[in-house]
Amino acid sequence: MAKAYWIAFYRSIKNPEALAAYAKLAGPAIQAAGGRFLARGGVAKTYEAGLNQRVVVVEFDSVAQATAAHDSPAYQAALKALGTDAAERDMRVVEGV
Repeated sequence: MAKAYWIAFYRSIKNPEALAAYAKLAGPAIQAAGGRFLARGGVAKTYEAGLNQRVVVVEFDSVAQATAAHDSPAYQAALKALGTDAAERDMRVVEGV
């Protein structure tokens, strides 16, 4: 079974306090669901059309596990703490090869 990667790009952060409240809840929720943080933070270098924005990469054992983590009550509580206007994010789950 192929691993899965949860990748989030933060286009903008308008409310750092709400992002901190989200992170306090999201990290433990993701790890409890089997996620392993591989990268989290600012970009070291950009190339081509890359944007200098915060990136988070989390590894899961499968797409089903990544999806279940996102849909879990604990992660949904983290999203509620983040709110709808605190950050503009692009998030996706990608299946590994």
